[in-house]
Amino acid sequence: MRRWARPLDDELERLVVISPHFDDAVLGCGLLLAVRPGATVITVLGGFPPAYPDHVTEWDAYGGFRDGDDVVAARREEDSAAMRALGCQHVWLPFSDHQYVGTGAYQAEEIAGPLEAAVLAADPTAVFMPFGLANPDHVLTHRAAALVQARHVELPWFCYEDYGYKHIPGMLAWRVSSLFRKGSWPTPAVIPADHGEAKKRAALACYPTQMPALEHDWAIGAILDAPAPEQYWRLDPPPTGWEAITDSDP
Repeated sequence: MRRWARPLDDELERLVVISPHFDDAVLGCGLLLAVRPGATVITVLGGFPPAYPDHVTEWDAYGGFRDGDDVVAARREEDSAAMRALGCQHVWLPFSDHQYVGTGAYQAEEIAGPLEAAVLAADPTAVFMPFGLANPDHVLTHRAAALVQARHVELPWFCYEDYGYKHIPGMLAWRVSSLFRKGSWPTPAVIPADHGEAKKRAALACYPTQMPALEHDWAIGAILDAPAPEQYWRLDPPPTGWEAITDSDP
């Protein structure tokens, strides 16, 4: 039991966190990133759209944007500030948020190549990806990351819980069940983190155009004040001899 429940440390020397949007890594892994300066955050939907809509989207309007504003440029500046607050490196892939290009504009296979290159360039000792819950960008990011994982099983891989979306009834359980049926064995991991939360709050404060929309959709202030815990799940094959559990009915 001690072998499975041990706090991890050496595996986290060079950490990579894969983030769907600019703020997701800080929301879901901020307490981890706060104690891992030098980690790399790869934002998948960090690119400029071919064109912005004629009228500002509802999400962007909540953040104070108006028609004609360069939203991605502003959010990149915010993300740079947040990464500085946590001492992290960052990489923005050139794909665009679905609110600008529509759901289904990209396939996981076309994202996996650039994502794989960015992951390997960071020379990670462990990689964290989102569970990919509900939001199409999160689902897409999870699927692309899973393709990279399949090519690099030599690396330790973890999932982190998508902040906000994990509170939708059944979503987290559905993803864990889905991974289990595919032969993975998602297990909560003991990950050292910052329990003071000051660095996470400071990093989130760097996203002033995101927080109003998060407050509207998720009452994010109450979630952070509670606080809703961050949880990280290790992705491994089943322990030897435990494969039969997949066929059992508890």
